[in-house]
Amino acid sequence: MDIGITTFAGAYGLEPPALGSAIEERGFESLFFPEHTHIPVRSRRPDGSSPRSYAETYDPFVALSAIAAVTRTLNLGTGVCLVTQRDPIVTAKQVACLDRLSGGRFLFGVGAGWNRMELANHGTDPRTRMALLAERVRAMRRIWTDDEAEFHGEYVGFEPIWSWPKPYRPPGPPVLVGGNGPGAEDRVLAFGDGWFPQCGEPSDAGELSRRAAALRGRAADAGRGPIPVTVFNAPPERRFLDAVADAGLDRCLLLLPPGTESDLLARLDEWAPLAPGWR
Repeated sequence: MDIGITTFAGAYGLEPPALGSAIEERGFESLFFPEHTHIPVRSRRPDGSSPRSYAETYDPFVALSAIAAVTRTLNLGTGVCLVTQRDPIVTAKQVACLDRLSGGRFLFGVGAGWNRMELANHGTDPRTRMALLAERVRAMRRIWTDDEAEFHGEYVGFEPIWSWPKPYRPPGPPVLVGGNGPGAEDRVLAFGDGWFPQCGEPSDAGELSRRAAALRGRAADAGRGPIPVTVFNAPPERRFLDAVADAGLDRCLLLLPPGTESDLLARLDEWAPLAPGWR
């Protein structure tokens, strides 16, 4: 099981190129950045707290491109890209460019978003965001694979277009579908390549293991190969890592909290023995 890092790319501690280099030097497999285009002042997290700090995040494609230029082996991912807040034609080109410029190291984690006010500011109806996510991902796949791509859906539509470059890896980078809700596995099977759930507590390992096994059973019944599972915000605890490794999960992303440069480097040094992989 690979071990990577997820963290908010903000203007604190280490800038993205230095952070990416430090993570690669310590042998971690990947680095994932989440995304928020902005945070409405009146919005609140589900627990009622303010998500103001999320407003400090860099655009993930800009930050990951800067890291791609100074690293050679580190896989780079969005965790997650809020596709429901993005134009699919523009985003398809950004994904293809980053995948090519990184030599095929990009992993496209996608999600529908939880901040309803943020979604609304982009003209997205939160009630239909899951259907919109599915169509935009399918439309981007057409752009990545077809020389004259077209798409006609309920929420996305365009006549034949030309768009290059194509991604480094045909038919495009792996699409990891985020979500822990009851319909997450359905979306993975419908338009994704992997499942990308969140883990907040070590006690979540059992449920994730059961759901991953059920998802892979459904994929096999549908004639698909094994579905890779990446867990993000994972605790750096051996008991949890043992449990998910035993379940055959493919990647765990440890959540690196905000801090000064010395704080971040010390935390990465502490976790470095986990970096070569688990079990």
